[in-house]
Amino acid sequence: MEYVYASLVLYHAGREITEESVRRILEAAGGQVDEARLKAMVAALREVDIAEALKTAALPVAPVAAAPAAPATAPAQEAKPAEEKKEEKEEAPPEESIEEGLAALFGF
Repeated sequence: MEYVYASLVLYHAGREITEESVRRILEAAGGQVDEARLKAMVAALREVDIAEALKTAALPVAPVAAAPAAPATAPAQEAKPAEEKKEEKEEAPPEESIEEGLAALFGF
């Protein structure tokens, strides 16, 4: 993944994605550079339109709707949010499922 991130940094900076430029970014970040992976990544990206790939890969963001203002005379409703907060805390996912999700996200 670090090779992809380095390539995206170069793309967003308007720089050419070359083996040397990706190597510099990885080394500056303190990472080890695998020459085979580096060459494969740069060769693969030569055939990719990164702008188009980012457009199609990006998830659309739904506009945030403004929440209606609560009426000032609603003291009975104030107790309900506290109860809802307690319920939300009880429904928190176990730490193992969080770790599994992160592992799936980062390919561990």
